[in-house]
Amino acid sequence: MRNISKSFGHIEANSNVSLDIYRGEILALLGENGSGKTTLMNMLSGIYFPDSGEIEIDGKPVVIASPKDAFDKGIGMIHQHFKLVNVFTAAENIVLGLEDEGAFDIATACDRIRAICDSYGFDVDPNQKVYNMSVSQKQTVEIVKLLYRGADILILDEPTAVLTPQETDRLFAILRNMRDDGKAIIIITHKLREVLDISDRVAVLRKGAYVGEMVTAETSSQEMTNMMVGHQVSLNIDRPEPIDPKERIRVSGVTVRNQEGVVKLDNVSFTARSGEILGIAGISGCGQKELLEAIAGLQPVEVGSIEYIHDNDRSEQLIGKDPLEIAAMGVALSFVPEDRLGMGLVGNMDLTDNMMLRSFRQGRGIFTDRKGPRHLAEKVVEELEVNTDSISTPVRKLSGGNVQKVLVGREISSSPTVLLSAYAVRGLDVNSSYLIYDLINQQKKRGVAVVYVGEDLDVLLEFCDRILVLCGGKVSGIVDGRTAIKNEVGLMMTKLGGEEA
Repeated sequence: MRNISKSFGHIEANSNVSLDIYRGEILALLGENGSGKTTLMNMLSGIYFPDSGEIEIDGKPVVIASPKDAFDKGIGMIHQHFKLVNVFTAAENIVLGLEDEGAFDIATACDRIRAICDSYGFDVDPNQKVYNMSVSQKQTVEIVKLLYRGADILILDEPTAVLTPQETDRLFAILRNMRDDGKAIIIITHKLREVLDISDRVAVLRKGAYVGEMVTAETSSQEMTNMMVGHQVSLNIDRPEPIDPKERIRVSGVTVRNQEGVVKLDNVSFTARSGEILGIAGISGCGQKELLEAIAGLQPVEVGSIEYIHDNDRSEQLIGKDPLEIAAMGVALSFVPEDRLGMGLVGNMDLTDNMMLRSFRQGRGIFTDRKGPRHLAEKVVEELEVNTDSISTPVRKLSGGNVQKVLVGREISSSPTVLLSAYAVRGLDVNSSYLIYDLINQQKKRGVAVVYVGEDLDVLLEFCDRILVLCGGKVSGIVDGRTAIKNEVGLMMTKLGGEEA
């Protein structure tokens, strides 16, 4: 890629970026949120077209104006959110959209799919329906789909975001096999431990510009972070000892069904204590979302009890109270779903108005208080380093990472006694993530009971005091964050081990 530039209005996403990608290597593409990583790869995969610059393959200039052009030139991208048809089989998804002369033979396609799987070590049943697959199986189908189309250059955007440690190890083994077969693989990720484990070379973008590259074997997490951010950053997550922890939330035998009648939580029991961070670990979709929503009054509970314990040891039942009543008791839900603007923030409102969503009832009569929310918006922008032109900017115009900062900052500012935080650092760069960890630790020191749902098991083990492990909606164990072993927790997430502690 030579001198690639791309702008969206007055925002310059990429500025004169030049990047070389080699056959037979795994390249990690690093950068803070909004640094232009995904935009750059979207141009290589035909989703965007560069404003200027050129792309060469094997020394020859090429034009990539669509994903089909990219496929024809052996380039494919696997996005964070999979592009699969749930009711189709793996084979049907893999061949979908391909042209074939004469009658299409699905049996022949299945044989070819099995040959690809045998070649690289994939475990795919061509006849399995997508809706019956785990997240890692769906990701495998996406990779096989690209290889079936003849891809030699594969781009993976946050490929391990929702995988267990064991699934990540299997994926990395496959990627190494593909690299050894001469494929060029680019990984966009924020997990520096994985960068050190899997990549051969690291390229860094900062504010849309290319700032340098390093051979992975000759660098460190600290050096990579400093290059991404542009200054020295501490990579230590504090874990202060809980001071006089007391029961704050007591969950007993809770069962929850979704609207389709599927059991999402099955007889779940645990306690959350003041001045402590309770981590929730589990494969995506194992009931984490429903658990936090049940405590916050947003999810009906079929069976069980959820009690709030006051400082005088008096307990109060939360089931039967509406979300407003529960929030008034000091229970704040900071939930960052995949659709960040679908819950908690309104995209067309600016930062001040989104802050006011929590406080508008405090106005007098028909008038709302705008001064407080405006000051809060300014404080969140300054302390969390939100990248925005002004607090009058509509939230929908912010990058995903900056939207998260606004949401988490607003919830923490409400001075809760219980903070329910799900995926607070999902998709955030290292620097922004550590800002959030520090904010949550400040709440812990204030005596807040924090329930923290996270995707990065390394962070859960480094950050949390205790970790509750969910598997299929059931509690498979509660472990001490200071002594737990990563692989053992990973096995508990997949029903293969672990005892309640």
